[in-house]
Parts: sequence; structure tokens; C-alpha cells
Amino acid sequence: MKNFFHRCGAVFMVLIIVTTAGCGGGREPSGNEADGIPSLADSYESEFLIGVALGRSEAAGEVPRATPLITRHFNSITPENLLKWERVHPEPGRYNVGPSDQYVEFGESNGMVIVGHTLVWHNQVPEWVFRSEDGGEINREALLQRMEDHITTVIGRYRGRIDGWDVVNEAVLDNGEVRSTRWYELIGPDYVEKAFQFARTADPEAELYYNDYNLWKPAKREAVIKLVRRLQQNGIRVDGIGMQAHLDIDYPPVSMIEKSIEAFAELGVNVMITELDIDVLPDEDDVDAEIVDGGTVPPSLDPYRNGLSDSVQQQLTHRYTELFRLFRTHDDKITRVTFWGLDDGHSWLNNFPIRGRTNYPLLFDRTYQPKPALDAIIRLTNQQ
Repeated sequence: MKNFFHRCGAVFMVLIIVTTAGCGGGREPSGNEADGIPSLADSYESEFLIGVALGRSEAAGEVPRATPLITRHFNSITPENLLKWERVHPEPGRYNVGPSDQYVEFGESNGMVIVGHTLVWHNQVPEWVFRSEDGGEINREALLQRMEDHITTVIGRYRGRIDGWDVVNEAVLDNGEVRSTRWYELIGPDYVEKAFQFARTADPEAELYYNDYNLWKPAKREAVIKLVRRLQQNGIRVDGIGMQAHLDIDYPPVSMIEKSIEAFAELGVNVMITELDIDVLPDEDDVDAEIVDGGTVPPSLDPYRNGLSDSVQQQLTHRYTELFRLFRTHDDKITRVTFWGLDDGHSWLNNFPIRGRTNYPLLFDRTYQPKPALDAIIRLTNQQ
């Protein structure tokens, strides 16, 4: 059963058949009906959730132009950074829960499915986590205790309010090898298993996910299948696999993405398309380190500073259309599609891997106007 139904309760399942209302009576019109575009979330309500990642200011309701778009077009939210360790637990014994409280309250007040991202990751973790009180390297038992305390505290605060958690993020390399993180080095390969156990104990009702990028690559796909099977064989329930979708405008082909959707579904878990955005800029391979670190970016690597050309806008529309056509084909396997941001101006791709470029990866432009891609993927739902 889809996460949305779990949150709203079985009583609403009948209502969904006869009305577009969601939790709490449905989203109110945003005042943007003049664009003539229906709600994206409502259009896909019978197929899968439509999610968006929120920054601190958006979750706090401090971006007046963003809020009505979020509440109209999306029925699930994920925090970009608010629940990562360095933000929510920056120092020993101190939790910074104000922003994450606002995030959860935003989702609740708008009847949204709320995702927690992320509990165990190799990035954005303060160095103190891996150090003992005397400044030396922490041992396995102490680090496991620290992990358990963190997971128990964070999940426990939002138990029954956050519907699903990205428990472990990016534990596997593209070549299929285990990523040698501090977690792996200091605890061992069972750190993933322990994280899921701690999370399950902290909230037995929440859905628990493994999340990673480039899962369309065969070696990485097989490694994640092996990882999830090992957890399952050890009696640990994994509810879903999040396939991060940071994609290029022309690669990978949807056929490679489809193989992974089908393979993961065979594990008996839900599949989620997470962190969806489409990079329209030229390939930055072999770029000088000086440029990556903030040096002058040549026009050849930042060709759309003054606006996206019509031809590339059409390519972007085509790319989103072929992706959503694929997702609809597998709506029996996919429970959620989450965009990694609302508008181009706040996308991380403007600064990764090169700072200061002008990218156009999302459905809304820098003035919060919808792009042709939004209308195109909504129109798909009118097709058989």
C-alpha cells in the first residue's frame, strides 16, 4: 500500500476514488490557476506521490512565491539538509531541532507525506562523531552507541509524524564496491544493518529506505540488490529503495533506469525515484581544479547565463516526458517521485560540481514560472 494511504488512513481510500481530496480535505487552490496548469500531485494521485525537497526558508514558509506552488503541486516533502547530522546534531548533546520542527509542521499543516533525510551518510557529519572524548579515534562499540543515540533521538522526536526515513545513504560505489566510509572503517560492514535495526526500534511504523545515486549502473545495481538481500536474510525489513535521479539531459537512457526499477521491485520492496533533476549544462570532465574551486568559469561550460535556448528547453521537456512515461509504466512498483528542489534558482546544480554556473534542472524557473515540462508531464495522465 502506498505511503500516502498509510498516512491518511484507510478511511480515505474510498474518498480518493470519488474526489481529488487528500489528507485534511485536500490542497487549497494556490491562486496560480491563471497558468491553466492543473495540480501535478492531483494528476498523479492514483499512480504515485509527487514530492519536492525543501530548504530551510521554504519549510519555514519564508518564501511567499514558493509556498503556493509547493502546496498545490506536491503531496510529499523531503528536507534538503535540515535532518542531516551536521544540521540537526552539530555538537555532542546538542540538537538543533527548530528548523526540522518547522519542516514537519509544514508537512502536517498541508496534509503531506513527510520523509526524513538522512540518518547515516558519509557526508555532512561533524568530525566529533568519530572521535572519543580524548580526541582519539572512537572504537566500534562507542560509535555504535553514538549512532543509536542519534537515530533514537531524531526519529523518536518525530515518531508517528515522519512517515519514512532514508536510513542509509550512498553506501556503495559505482563499481559495486562498498564505500569505505568512516562508518565502515570503524564499525565494519554491518553498520548498515545496525542503522536499520536502530531505526526500526525507534519507530516500528515508519517506512525505512536505502537511498543511492547512479543505481541505473549495472554493477551498482547488483551490489545494492546483494546488500538488501543480506538485510532481508538477517530478518531486517527494508521498505524501499530510493533511486536518486540526478540525470543528464541525454543520459542515461530510460532503458537502463527501467532495468533497475524492475530488479529492485523483485526484492519485494517499493521503489522511489528520489532527488530528481536534469542537468542541462555541458560535461565538466577534466575541468581544472581552480575552476571547480570557484575560479572563472569559461562560457563554454556555462552557456546559458542569459537564459535557456528554445532548443534546450524542448530537450528538457522531452527528457522529463520520457522519464514520466517510464514511471507511469511502472506505477505498480513506484510509490513516490521526488524532485530535488522547486525552482532553478535554488538548485544545488548551480554550484556542483562547479560553483557559479546557471543551470535549469527543475520544473519552475527562477521567477517561479512553470516550464513547458510541467505541462507536458501532466498531459501524460490524460493518455492511456
